[in-house]
Amino acid sequence: MSQNKGTSGRFSARVIGISIAAALGGFLFGFDTAVINGAVDALAGAFDLGPGLQGFAVSSALLGCAVGAWFAGSLANRLGRIPVMVIAATMFLVSAIGSGLAFGVIDLIVWRVIGGLGVGAASVIAPAYIAEVSPAKVRGRLGSLQQLAIVTGIFTALLSNALLANIAGSAANVLWLGIDAWRWMFMVEAIPAVVYGLMALKLPESPRFLVARGKVDKASQVLFDFTGETDVNLKIQEIEESLGDEKNESLKDLRGERFGLKPIVWVGILLSVFQQFVGINVIFYYSTTLWLSVGFDESSALMTSVITSITNIVVTIIAIVLVDRVGRRPMLLIGSVGMAVTLGMMAVAFSFGTLQDGAVTLPEPWSLIALICANGFVVFFGATWGPLVWVLLGEMFPNKIRAGALAVAAAAQWIANFFISTTFPAFAEIGLTFAYGFYAFFAVVSFFFVYFQVPETKGKELETMTDVVNLPRRGGRKRA
Repeated sequence: MSQNKGTSGRFSARVIGISIAAALGGFLFGFDTAVINGAVDALAGAFDLGPGLQGFAVSSALLGCAVGAWFAGSLANRLGRIPVMVIAATMFLVSAIGSGLAFGVIDLIVWRVIGGLGVGAASVIAPAYIAEVSPAKVRGRLGSLQQLAIVTGIFTALLSNALLANIAGSAANVLWLGIDAWRWMFMVEAIPAVVYGLMALKLPESPRFLVARGKVDKASQVLFDFTGETDVNLKIQEIEESLGDEKNESLKDLRGERFGLKPIVWVGILLSVFQQFVGINVIFYYSTTLWLSVGFDESSALMTSVITSITNIVVTIIAIVLVDRVGRRPMLLIGSVGMAVTLGMMAVAFSFGTLQDGAVTLPEPWSLIALICANGFVVFFGATWGPLVWVLLGEMFPNKIRAGALAVAAAAQWIANFFISTTFPAFAEIGLTFAYGFYAFFAVVSFFFVYFQVPETKGKELETMTDVVNLPRRGGRKRA
């Protein structure tokens, strides 16, 4: 009965501080993916881009994200969690300056891909690190800081873009030092990148990584000083047993008998895919187009997009409060139902749309219904699937495969993100009813996936996580 034994005593507030510092990677994650939205039209004009090349300039960073996520796990196991954070911060810095000073679209894409590598690495290392330093009883709340940081980064990028454009009069106008405002939008990211790198250098290494490298004394010190463990020797023993005999983790450790991977790895991959296939990034990447369709002018549409991002922050805070009380599975199930209903209603609403001057417009009351449901979808996603998927990915895998499994799942998430983001214009050509119906379908499927496949990890120590997916059936029995 070792579960929660160490964490039920002294809980050091220092673990909150190091979790927030680690989550700054999530802030840059959100900032980097959102910053191009305010600059895209101006840079398209500056470089005379057609629609295809403009779209690839926007989405190219997502390919870098997938690659960065894929390799972050093996790097984290070889070098440690902290060095990977510093590498990610460096990539953010290089991308920010390079994108801002780009000579043409080719080198802009290169700089954006470099930034994507940093985003991908941060998307893996932050949840893994936070899970590995957090006591079980508050791990859900601390793990949710990743999503809070992401949505805060998105909001900050949108706000920064708006302020710079307003000061210059337009994103295409010259701002300071003879440099266009859209270029400053990218270069502003250098500030949080430097802060993230400096803070990462002051963080303690993950105790699980230290034990895997035989640095037991250092691991004991971190457990005692930062995570509040009172029975450090017992915790070290549990970590050693959970790591097993194999100290050098590789992607080969993820192999299983079913479809080439362990069942728990497939659960992580599908959680990531469903998180994207409900279409959340369509709302954020193409939100202005959506608001225009319900009758807003351009200024109001941009402001509504900012308000939506603020709503996302608020509901993420609600998730942080509830996750360790309610549990992961109940919140995900509620989220799936809410998303299915709101997306389904949006699909119905757009079936009443008409084409005017090449744009879809909605009559009353369907424009109001679409507006309410779009924001309702953001609320359900932001309070459940947004933060909880990152929490689960950080904690659900056994110690010996955590970094590698999380890397594979995060890479799948970025590939799914790329697919959804790039297919939306084509889906919209077919019809917005089809597009939102597609996302609603996957929201329904996600409910059954969670019900039958996703384990509850609330209050469990990381050392008790196994390769087998154990779920309670009626009558209290479990199935493998």
